[in-house]
Amino acid sequence: MRILHTSDWHLGRTLHGVDLLEHQAAFVDHLVELVAERDVDVVVVAGDVYDRAVPSVPSVRLLGSALRRLSEHAVVIVTPGNHDSAVRLGFASELMRPGLHVLASVETLDQPVVVADEHGPVAFYGLPYLDPDTVRHTLAPTADTGAAADTGAAADAGVDAERPPLPRSHEAVVAAAMGRVRADLASRPGTRSVVVAHAFVSGGEASESERDIRVGGVDSVPSAVLDGVDYVALGHLHGAQRIGASRGERPVIRYSGSPVAFSFGELGHVKSTALVDLDAGGGATVELVPAPVPRRLAEVTDTLEHLLDGRHDELRDAWLRVHVTDPVHPERLYSRVKAHFPHALVVLHEPIGAVDAPALRLVTAETDPLEVAADFVAFASGAPATDAELAAVRHAYETARSAEESA
Repeated sequence: MRILHTSDWHLGRTLHGVDLLEHQAAFVDHLVELVAERDVDVVVVAGDVYDRAVPSVPSVRLLGSALRRLSEHAVVIVTPGNHDSAVRLGFASELMRPGLHVLASVETLDQPVVVADEHGPVAFYGLPYLDPDTVRHTLAPTADTGAAADTGAAADAGVDAERPPLPRSHEAVVAAAMGRVRADLASRPGTRSVVVAHAFVSGGEASESERDIRVGGVDSVPSAVLDGVDYVALGHLHGAQRIGASRGERPVIRYSGSPVAFSFGELGHVKSTALVDLDAGGGATVELVPAPVPRRLAEVTDTLEHLLDGRHDELRDAWLRVHVTDPVHPERLYSRVKAHFPHALVVLHEPIGAVDAPALRLVTAETDPLEVAADFVAFASGAPATDAELAAVRHAYETARSAEESA
């Protein structure tokens, strides 16, 4: 069976103020052509199709068009990520056209989409992004049997609805979800299996553009939690990469990465889509198909005079981060750089040779907010933040982030 694994489209996102929707639409065109030309059987989209819980109208229209076109050629399976609203993304899942499945429900994550080929069935399980604060009661085991059950089913069976919740961690809730998956899979002998999930798995290399999902200071899930299936199609990290086991071992755990770059931290990424061939025994062979590059990312460091004298003109067509090293801040710095490099997105003055230049952390939109808060505490109090102060800052940050995501 041939599976196309993609994720993290982030429709509606901008890159330092540049609207990326046109470039994301070009990626969708590429994806549809790839599915048709390479005889793909199943397309899996592992979360973060939107960049926000309440997406813009153009983003909704682009997703609708993408899913319609893809489902004309293959079975399409979508799970929500931490940027998506699972409720909004999956609200009409029961009404969708045959071959299009949005697996957004925590309560039914052990009910797979089963697709058969000449070698038999393949079960696709969708794990939406599992926020521990939201799902650790839902996924808690029943008090009498220790088996995982949803709150509604527990109430119907007369089980104590006040059973202890799972620990407040990503590892605990993903492990509970995978326990349900493995229990269902055990009832399907001879069935190959794919898990489509959105999480930060230990060993993955993050970039600047993923939204922080820490809870209690911890954001990762050990790869061993995902054992027991053949292929794990992950979303969340924006760089394409394999996690954990060596070649030939199972499960094969991969991030497809995002189709376009969302920060200069991704400057070295080769964006791609994972084309996965699942053989009769469940072995997975992966080919990375490069995604179209709308405009390359680059950065340059030099004095303003050298930047404007033509020696760096091969970068004029790139989205550019410019580091200007003049000892004194040049007049009209941004406008002069922008006039010469029309696609410059970030212009930073980083003087070399200035007298008594202060050693300050450079704060950008991608800087860790907890590190910025800790710096402020140190500045305001004259001493490094204590463990108690860091815990208070972390609690306030997580509360604010949770409120934003649920809006």
